[in-house]
Formats: sequence, C-alpha cells, structure tokens
Amino acid sequence: MTNPLSACHELVVATSNPNKVRELTDLLKPLGIPIASLPTDVPLQPVVEDGSTLQENARKKACGYARQTGRWVIADDTGLEVEVLDGAPGVRSARYAGDDASMAMNLALLIEHMKDVPDPQRSARFVCHLCVADPDGNIALEASGQCLGRIDRQPIGEFGFGYDSVFLIQGTDRTLAEMDQQQTAQVGHRGQAARSLIASWKTS
Repeated sequence: MTNPLSACHELVVATSNPNKVRELTDLLKPLGIPIASLPTDVPLQPVVEDGSTLQENARKKACGYARQTGRWVIADDTGLEVEVLDGAPGVRSARYAGDDASMAMNLALLIEHMKDVPDPQRSARFVCHLCVADPDGNIALEASGQCLGRIDRQPIGEFGFGYDSVFLIQGTDRTLAEMDQQQTAQVGHRGQAARSLIASWKTS
C-alpha cells in the first residue's frame, strides 16, 4: 500500500505566530521537506479554536487550513497544565486572561493565581499536540509530547515565549526561557512531539 505521506513535499504551519513557525521549521528538518508559513496572498478564514482538548484544536486547525489552502498543513496546539489549578490554563493557555488577552496578561494572571501556592504544590506540565492534514482536510498523522516541571514565582530568562519564563524544568533549576532554541528542542514539549511525529512519519 502506498504511504499517503509520500505525496507531501511541503508542510504549511497553521499559525500566525512567527515563533512557532521558526521552532517547527528547525524541529522538522529531519523530514527533509520545506516548511512554509500560511500564505498571505489569499484570504483565509481563521479557524475557531473551540475544542475541549489540545488534540481537538490541533485537528481543527490542520484540517481547516488544509481545506482552505489545498496544501499539506501541520498544526500545533500547546497548553500549560498546572496541577493545583485543576489543569488550567490548559486548552485556554493562549486566552487565559480573556479572549483578547496578551501573553503578558496571561502570564501575570498565572503568577497571581499561584502566589500563595507552596513550592511542593507547584507542579505543572507543558503538552504539545501536532496534527498533519492532507490537502483535502483529512488527518494523516498525529503526535504529542510533554515537558514536566513546576511554576516559578517570578519570570526568569530571555528566550522562549508565553509561559516559558516561569516554567522550571523538572530535575533542573532553569526555566525554559533560560535555554536557547537548541537546548529547548531537546527537553521541550514541542521537540518531544516533533521527534515522535518524525519517527511515525518515517515508519508509516
């Protein structure tokens, strides 16, 4: 049986976030195919991320933009899950402080919600779900990854984005924002998901 992924000669990243495009471009180099941003020369309807899980949102974005562009699309949905907050911000990580909130506002709200939580109860994890859809909008491949850690009390670090500056990686005293792109790729949730996706791609 022919592997449908053999027909994919380019992947479009379903995001307007240049940080994610840059990171996924680097992580997916082992696939040996070009990684592109969403096209700007055609009108695209934003895909509403109203799924109840990261997997649902990744699927919606991949399939939605694949159908609109007629191209192979990879979508990522990532969330920070804090144990003492019952898994919040979770699927609403990008909208924790409101639908129009900036990441600075989301980060400030998380710090506020965690200010009275003792150190032993600050465990958390980053989860990333990746989904690849074919040009007809059918799901071709999925993978996920996670990074365990805990929430620090104040932002530290110059790299990364989002909640990276308060996420202390398990077994270290460093936040994700204190690691450069190469180091983050090794220990981070998106790197774990990308390696799992590449392995499945090459064996499918």
